Amino acid sequence: MPDRPPRTSTSTSSDLVVVGAGIVGAACAFHATRAGLTVTVVDSGPITGGTTGAGEGNILLSDKERGPELDLALLSNRQWRSLADLPLDGTTFGRAVELETKGGLVVATGPAALAGLTRLAAQQRELGVEAVAVPGDRLRDFEPHLTDDVAGGYRYPQDMQVQPMLAAAHLLRLARRAGATVLTHEPVTGFLRDGDRVTGVRTPRRDIPAGAVLNAAGTWAGEIAALAGVRVPVAPRRGYILVTEPLPPIIRHKVYLADYVADVASDSAALQTSTVVEGTGAGTVLIGASRERVGFDRTISLPALRQLAAGAVRLFPVLRDVAVIRAYRGFRPYCPDHLPVIGPDPRAPGLHHACGHEGAGIGLSLGTARLVAQSLIGEPPEIDLHPFRPDRFGPEVPR
Repeated sequence: MPDRPPRTSTSTSSDLVVVGAGIVGAACAFHATRAGLTVTVVDSGPITGGTTGAGEGNILLSDKERGPELDLALLSNRQWRSLADLPLDGTTFGRAVELETKGGLVVATGPAALAGLTRLAAQQRELGVEAVAVPGDRLRDFEPHLTDDVAGGYRYPQDMQVQPMLAAAHLLRLARRAGATVLTHEPVTGFLRDGDRVTGVRTPRRDIPAGAVLNAAGTWAGEIAALAGVRVPVAPRRGYILVTEPLPPIIRHKVYLADYVADVASDSAALQTSTVVEGTGAGTVLIGASRERVGFDRTISLPALRQLAAGAVRLFPVLRDVAVIRAYRGFRPYCPDHLPVIGPDPRAPGLHHACGHEGAGIGLSLGTARLVAQSLIGEPPEIDLHPFRPDRFGPEVPR
């Protein structure tokens, strides 16, 4: 067995230690360095080795109901658009991360589903979401290969898509250029304390002192919080995505059934699938979405894969004879009230959180990071952080 590296103590204190090198941690490191803070990022694995590496890359407004998550999504959507033209090594940030402003198309298969979608779109429009009604007989103008068995739908021009691993990697790259340090394969095993105050983190290799610590550990955020003696009820929710063989461009938008919104908001632990289909720049088609709470069980579920494939074929019959070349799964950080946990933790001064985004973490990452940076430097946050407060669940984890 090789000798374990000796423990050291980092001599220079950072303003902020970010625990987690996924998309949320990367975005927070980027915004914190932009705000003038010195930052150290630490992760137990590689960059994007968790949920981000198994994500689809959604940046959606269409699936958000009125409330704090939609407010956060609108803020984040503006952040993604503002970074799209940022120069980056002879190209732009948007091109480097494959940011596609292709929009979304949400369709309903019957009158009841269409009525619910119409009510949702009306609420969203009041808050600044662009939602354009499309009659059933006009849907194929936007998606020529869509099934005829649809009653109508709405087009969401603001919906976008990004390659999540590239996005996280480039955000960390920009943070490094601003002076950030990134430590991978180095798990956090405890916290440094000064009385009740968190003053840094401990890893098997070193102590890392800091003015503040941010828990951006994704699905493992509950375990990190527990090391600080606080409870944040983040749990894994498993989901699968199918990837087809490369095809000529046949699907122009992110297209999904209206029942997807209700399914995402469900509290059921059982397997649920709702059809989501989109093309990529490489020609492959991504097919989702499934969700179930089975802990960190990585077993391949054939029923889930079959349901995803069947749903895609019903929505796009042209996919019937197309080969699926792979399927991958990830664990989304689920919170019982379906809202992320963002901001300082009054139970452990010095500890902040940015976690629990479930399947929306890619899209919500930049807005979350903006709020975290504002909180850290004492600026008023652009939206109210109260609904996302870390201590909202009480002393026990809701069941």
